Amino acid sequence: MVKDDQLLGKIAAEQAVSYKQVKNVISLLSEGNTVPFIARYRKEMTGALDEVQIRNIMERWQYIQNLEQRKEEVIRIIAEQGKMTEELQKSINKAEKLQEVEDLYRPYKQKRRTKATIAKERGLEPLAEWLLTFPSENITAKAQEFLSEEKEVLVIEDAINGAKDIIAEMVSDDAESRKWIRRETFKSGAVTSTVKEAENDEKNVYEMYYEYEEPVNKIVPHRILALNRGEKEDILRVSIKVNSDLILAYLSKRWIKKEHSPAAPVVLEAIEDSYKRLIQPSIEREIRNELTEKAEEQAIHIFSENLRNLLLQPPLKGKMVLGVDPAYRTGCKLAVVDETGKVLEIGVIYPHPPVSKAREAKEKMVKILREFKVEMVAIGNGTASRETEQFVADILKEMDDEIFYLIVNEAGASVYSASDLAREEFPHFQVEERSAVSIARRLQDPLAELVKIDPKSVGVGQYQHDVSQKRLSESLHFVVETAVNQVGVNVNTASSSLLQYVAGLNKTAANNIVKMREETGKFSSRTQLKKVPRLGAKTYEQAIGFLRVLEGKQPLDRTGIHPEHYPEVEKLLKNLGFTTADLGKEELKDSLSGLDLKAVSEELAIGELTLKDIVDALVRPERDPRDELPRPLLKKDVLKLEDLKPGMELQGTVRNVVDFGAFVDIGVKQDGLVHISKLSNRFVKHPLDIVSVGDVVTVWVDSVDMKKGRVALTMLPPS
Repeated sequence: MVKDDQLLGKIAAEQAVSYKQVKNVISLLSEGNTVPFIARYRKEMTGALDEVQIRNIMERWQYIQNLEQRKEEVIRIIAEQGKMTEELQKSINKAEKLQEVEDLYRPYKQKRRTKATIAKERGLEPLAEWLLTFPSENITAKAQEFLSEEKEVLVIEDAINGAKDIIAEMVSDDAESRKWIRRETFKSGAVTSTVKEAENDEKNVYEMYYEYEEPVNKIVPHRILALNRGEKEDILRVSIKVNSDLILAYLSKRWIKKEHSPAAPVVLEAIEDSYKRLIQPSIEREIRNELTEKAEEQAIHIFSENLRNLLLQPPLKGKMVLGVDPAYRTGCKLAVVDETGKVLEIGVIYPHPPVSKAREAKEKMVKILREFKVEMVAIGNGTASRETEQFVADILKEMDDEIFYLIVNEAGASVYSASDLAREEFPHFQVEERSAVSIARRLQDPLAELVKIDPKSVGVGQYQHDVSQKRLSESLHFVVETAVNQVGVNVNTASSSLLQYVAGLNKTAANNIVKMREETGKFSSRTQLKKVPRLGAKTYEQAIGFLRVLEGKQPLDRTGIHPEHYPEVEKLLKNLGFTTADLGKEELKDSLSGLDLKAVSEELAIGELTLKDIVDALVRPERDPRDELPRPLLKKDVLKLEDLKPGMELQGTVRNVVDFGAFVDIGVKQDGLVHISKLSNRFVKHPLDIVSVGDVVTVWVDSVDMKKGRVALTMLPPS
């Protein structure tokens, strides 16, 4: 337990939190509590740590546990070989990274047959050890003693070469040497790339890397992933260049004890062979793996941040929406959905070539807009999007009622439309019709719609196909889970896809909730959920605070207040002269605004942080954190690339944030790029520090490349 205490203290120092916070988080997790539940309903125990902090503690604890386990295993294996020393055990116990443990274990590891093991089988180990004493005797005479026809050591060179192979492996296995060389390579090495097969690079994507060099300690993550991809596609040859003379000088100093010994030149040859054949390729592999790991972490972090911002886009509630999935030959599919997302009408129009029935298309669209009193048109941003946008904008100008349109990022809509889930939801619709419904609903409630698709398909990443897919999936699942639980879920309208992200619920429990709702009608209270099959007491405890019953018997069921605190809440309301029927009323708000939280928390015997959350929920019972974010940019007219002129001021929506800048939709065919250097007057470490997906920003046109269809933008106002 003392060791555990030390480990918890170590995590606390690393994460800049208290020992108590770490201990409580680990304790709560080991009891089977979920991260969202701990973050929301156990604030007193964690000191109000958020989901990301809790997850960081959890991951660090798992790493340290694995590290300790590996240390025990390595110590056991070396001890069984009878080679454990007090000093070695101390070094292993002191190691803070798995890499250090593996370096120390390396000399004792069961190896496949190497040059050194063959030499040892031939009885040459004593000769190698003799050479390392740097004797003054004649080496040839000593080597003569090891000649043996039976062991295939036929000439003196065989004996000396075998001994050199053993020494080379000893040098390579030395943990201290490897540590120094790894550090030196990181400090002064350079990642270099040259072209291998230029003909494989048809679009010259990797041209800048045909002759490229950058210091190991300065290379940025997205370049590492680009180089890796170019190497994988057999276009580039990538390596790490380092000052080998410096490293060989270090190894010579460490290993050669007497420079004037006849053994010194032999040992030096073994050292050179060890570095070139064994150490250098191995260290290069380790460093490239480490660089890749960090680059992947960064790419996953950016994807996760972008996804979080996309999921938390403000919903356009209570709007009648027309969704349009644009296309040329197969026509634009239309879907009208009402305020609740229910599909009222499906249709298709052919305004574009090759069919070109523009007049009929216009008549049909005007009829739909009028008949269903459509307030918003959502247009997917795929093929034929801009032509469809022009077509829609022209129609909207002629309408009596004010109708806006919005370009909706349809990334993943086609993935959803062809999925089993979409087939189940709309068995009689064609794939494109389902896509039009999804586009309309994305506008109404981005979160509820986007959870239906694999997060990897939402189109807000960078190099997402080049990173560890397992790690990416875990990270994105965590982001979706966090977003869903922060917003809360209406248990009577949520799809199974949305419900399964609620803390504690899995696919089976989510499906059972939907099934029970369909069979017995809407839930009228949270307690009814206890009857759902496969939803046990622990699951109920974890999930129930995030599930809302909006028109139920118990008014508190529509808030984020956990049922475990209903008695205290009712007591609080009674003390103030109110009941649960007064939720959200001005009189109650006024009464709660002057509350002495410290005194009341003592009186009710609940934590102050929990009481604060309860008061917030009583003041705004159906609060949606997304409502506080800026609204999406609504449009009435369209722009063409030809309309853009340098210096022109525009409003746009950030669609994607990457390491080198942000892509902004300004209403032309291609999103414009604001390079990291044009985001702010001050130094910008990363674009995410300035902008997020979904932000509405003011930009100025920097330059337009008509040939490539590229637009460069700036967020720095013209002087």
